[in-house]
Amino acid sequence: MGTVNEFIKALASASPVPGGGGASALIGAAGVSLCSMVANLTTGKKKYAEYQSEIEDIISRAGVSVDKLLELIEKDAEAFEPLSKAYGIPKDDPNREQILENALVGACSVPMTVLKEVSGVIDIVEALAVKGSKLVVSDVGIAASACCCAAEGAAMNVYINTKLMKNTAYANQTNAEAESMLKESVSKCEAIYQKISDELRCG
Repeated sequence: MGTVNEFIKALASASPVPGGGGASALIGAAGVSLCSMVANLTTGKKKYAEYQSEIEDIISRAGVSVDKLLELIEKDAEAFEPLSKAYGIPKDDPNREQILENALVGACSVPMTVLKEVSGVIDIVEALAVKGSKLVVSDVGIAASACCCAAEGAAMNVYINTKLMKNTAYANQTNAEAESMLKESVSKCEAIYQKISDELRCG
């Protein structure tokens, strides 16, 4: 992936990769990294001693999740290459439709994995909203916002691929799975963000 600067410059270029899928994974990684930061600033503090075991678990889980999301940035770019090549196949080629279908499934799989990964760590954000250091509770709110954005972005990248699939049964099933995860994740993240925002604004 290189540096963040390199990624952002590549994202801004005319190249189709990296694109929205990689951006969603990066945003998710930023959100989960904030969770790790909050947990690291909470661990060992007497005020939160009753949560120490859970905080240590959060640090461990967040680290694994960030690594996976960063890896998915590369995987998203890799999955787009076969799709890009499939579009270049002459329309009269008898194998074009199947090759394109397979490429769409591959391109769809990475954002679906991003969505699953982000959805799977929302409970960490929820826990830190209650058990994390109140000195950095705003960062928990930002983590919730980032995870919400990452989930929405990943789902969007699922839909752009399923829309073009000939296998409508597979497309509909994939969409339904993505929609379910998205709805739950967004609902939880928005609730966390609003709760923290209200607490900070109301003193």
